[in-house]
Amino acid sequence: MVEEETGAEQSVNAQPKAKRILVVDDEERVLRSLRRILTASGYEALVAASGLQGLDLARQKTPDLVLLDLSMPGMDGLAVCRELRQCSSAPIIVVSAHGEEPFKVHALDLGADDYLTKPFGSDELLARIRACLRRSAGRQADEIEGEQTLTSEDGYVVMRLGSRTVMAGARRVRLTPKEFDLLYQLMAAADRVLTHRALLKTIWGPEYGDEKDYLRVFIRQLRRKVEQDPTHPRYILTEPGVGYIFRSH
Repeated sequence: MVEEETGAEQSVNAQPKAKRILVVDDEERVLRSLRRILTASGYEALVAASGLQGLDLARQKTPDLVLLDLSMPGMDGLAVCRELRQCSSAPIIVVSAHGEEPFKVHALDLGADDYLTKPFGSDELLARIRACLRRSAGRQADEIEGEQTLTSEDGYVVMRLGSRTVMAGARRVRLTPKEFDLLYQLMAAADRVLTHRALLKTIWGPEYGDEKDYLRVFIRQLRRKVEQDPTHPRYILTEPGVGYIFRSH
């Protein structure tokens, strides 16, 4: 006979599971600080002091989000980011002392979702984490709702939401989570211009709005993967000074 749960037991069982965040950084001081911040904010914190250790933990523990440093001996953060994107769709936030645009562009090219320059405040870090986790949860909810298809009028670009697959002609296109989200927003509003600010706030969250360099990187990547001639795009077009538009016909 199964005993009835007490009120306290029911309350414990009803508590949502803490989100698991993996921190990959070779500085012990940074690992201790981030673990303390994350634990105090209700997250489960995993730490790795090298790129290889971080990859091993990511494969074993399936984190909900990864905080990743770039400058590490051995396997650096860019290599880790590339490998993570082969096995995980978890959001990746790069946390690096390199604030120059080429570093940001390269990290975003390889599949990072966000880039935070050291030093940064704990409030800003936690806001970025919440924004990434919200978007990730939204993607998972879309998958549960079932299949929905968006397509260009000529049938060349086809997006299936439930399975999160994209076809460009006869090719199946592999997109990062953020690339998929961006293409979805553009195709869902086909033939309407979406402003930089609107896209940033919708895809990255209300804390964003001025990071136009993020959009430039992801639009370039989408054109490489979807367009027949990325240098002369037919579908994903720029509205100079305003935003972007998906031309469906």
